[in-house]
This record gives sequence, structure tokens and C-alpha cells, in this order.
Amino acid sequence: MTDAFPAAFARTVLGSGPGLLLAHGAGGGIEANYGPLLEGLAARHTVVGVDYPGSGRTPAAPRPLELDELADQLVAAADAEGLGTFALCGYSLGGPVAIRAAVRHPGRVTALVLSAAFARPDTRTDLAAAIWQRLYESGQHVLLAQYLAHLTVSAPVLNTLTPAQVRGAAEQTAPALPAGTGAQVDLVRRVDVRADLGALTVPTLVVVTAADPLIPAALQHELAAAVPGARTAELATGHLPFLERPQRWLELITGFLGEEEHRH
Repeated sequence: MTDAFPAAFARTVLGSGPGLLLAHGAGGGIEANYGPLLEGLAARHTVVGVDYPGSGRTPAAPRPLELDELADQLVAAADAEGLGTFALCGYSLGGPVAIRAAVRHPGRVTALVLSAAFARPDTRTDLAAAIWQRLYESGQHVLLAQYLAHLTVSAPVLNTLTPAQVRGAAEQTAPALPAGTGAQVDLVRRVDVRADLGALTVPTLVVVTAADPLIPAALQHELAAAVPGARTAELATGHLPFLERPQRWLELITGFLGEEEHRH
């Protein structure tokens, strides 16, 4: 069945050192979700990220996305770059992707960092994702971009802008919404990795985006509580830490990975 997907997802590779795989969020991409962090992450790691179908340079897929396929394509990119072991960094939907990769490829993963992540959507998040998907598929992309500002930016940051500024920003970002948005958000609505969490045996940091309107902090803490020995760190942002506090997000990730690498 995999022949319906691109043979290999487009990948981003930077830096040198221990392997670090990046998994991005729905409606995003490696550059979109990790852009401000890439240089800092690559300072001490070989960073490898893939864009899901319909994001970046990966063509859209003709059928629904599956978590196992995204996880395996991420590991295949590590194989292509000669990485035997690697840490995994998953943001938003990339959290479940990273979790599934760790469970399907035991022994390869040295550490997990899960940011703004969830094991399953709650009713509120499913409703938000359903509206997001419908607005995208109906072609109302400027309205969707405004809705996403409401859905992802913390109230203090959003309130520094006027409604006119928000609409102007939406008009600029609407044309850049990835072609795979609908399929990726559809996967958000179907994700459930709760059964995988108890099997995680690697050091794990859950970065909780504490003012997140899309993935509530309670849902992120629920994930952390189910991962044996997981540590948590709070980031005072909405759902877009790369927009609101990229430097602090980078520090949390590199600090944790540095500790774990030093320990071994």
C-alpha cells in the first residue's frame, strides 16, 4: 500500500553530531515549525526532519495519512543519513509521530522531547480540528488563517494586535497554507497513542505550552503522566512556541538532550 505515498518524504538535514529527528505539526512543516531553532539544534546534532505529504517539497498523498507511515518515513530518513541511533523531537501532531516511531523502532531512540503534544484529541480539540479541516477544504483560507490565530496564539500576544492587523496577517499567510493541511488535520482527529505510552523506556521531556488554546495544558499533562519517568517543563506560550518564545524552547530542548548525552 505504501506505493501511494511519495517514495521518500522530502527531508531537511543540518549539522553534525548525535542524531536528532524532528517531527512537525499538522498544517506545518520542518521550516515552518522549527525554523528559528534549526541553527541552534544543528550546533551539536545531525538534525534530520521530514515534511509530511502536502508540506514542504513532499507531494500530497492520494489517500488518508497513517501514523505508522509518518513514523517509518522519519526513521527511513535517519537510515538514509547513516544514523544508527537518534533522539526524537515531536511538536504537536509530531508528538504522536515521535511516540509511534520510538515504539516501532526500539533500541534506536536515545531520548524523546514532546512539545505541545497530545496522546489523543479531547472533544474540544477535535471540534477545533473539524472546523479547521472544513475551512481549509471549503477554500475559506483567509478566514481559516484568522481562526488559526485565535486557536494557536496565546491571549496576551494576540491582544497586542488589532483585529485589522490580524486580518492583514491572515491575508498574507493564507496562500502559504500547505496543500496537505486537510489530510494532516484529519489525522489529528484520529490519533490515539495512549496504548503506546507505557512502552516508552527512553528519557522523555514533555514541554507543556501552558497558555495553549488548541492543545490544553491538561491534555499535555495527561500525556506526561502516562509516560514512565517523564519530566515536564512549562513554556508560557500558546501553541506556537517557535513564534512566541523560540529561544526558551530551544534552551529546554538542548538542555535536556545535553544532560542525557552527558549521562551516557
